[in-house]
Amino acid sequence: VQLQASGGGLVQAGGSLRLSCAASGPTVSDYAAGWFRQAPGKERMFVAAITWNGYLKTYDDSVKGRFAISRDKDKNMVYLQMSVLQPEDTAVYYCAARSHGFTWSSLFRRADEYDAWGQGTQVTVSS
Repeated sequence: VQLQASGGGLVQAGGSLRLSCAASGPTVSDYAAGWFRQAPGKERMFVAAITWNGYLKTYDDSVKGRFAISRDKDKNMVYLQMSVLQPEDTAVYYCAARSHGFTWSSLFRRADEYDAWGQGTQVTVSS
C-alpha cells in the first residue's frame, strides 16, 4: 500500500483543516489506518486510528472532541477533520496503514504497528 497525505496548511488558532490520505498500489484492499504527528524536536505521536471497516475509532486525549477520523472505503481514502486548532497542534501529520494481521475491531495506536506511511503534510497553527 502506498499512501499520499494532503490538506495541510497555515491556519489561525480556532480554525479548521481537513487532511486526506489516499491509498494506492497493487495490493490495496482492506487496511486499518491511523494518523500521527511530529512536532519539531519531538517524537512522532499518535493522533487517531480507525478500524478497516470504519466502525471503531480512537483518539489521543489531546485531540478528543476536536478531531475526527473517517474513511471512504470505496475511494480508498482516510480523512482527519481537525477543528478548534491550537498552536500546539502545529506539526507534520502522517497517515499510516496496516494491511495485515487485524480483525474487524482492531485499532492500532503505536507507530511500529503500521507497515505503510505517507510522506507527511505540514500543519501550522498561528496564535
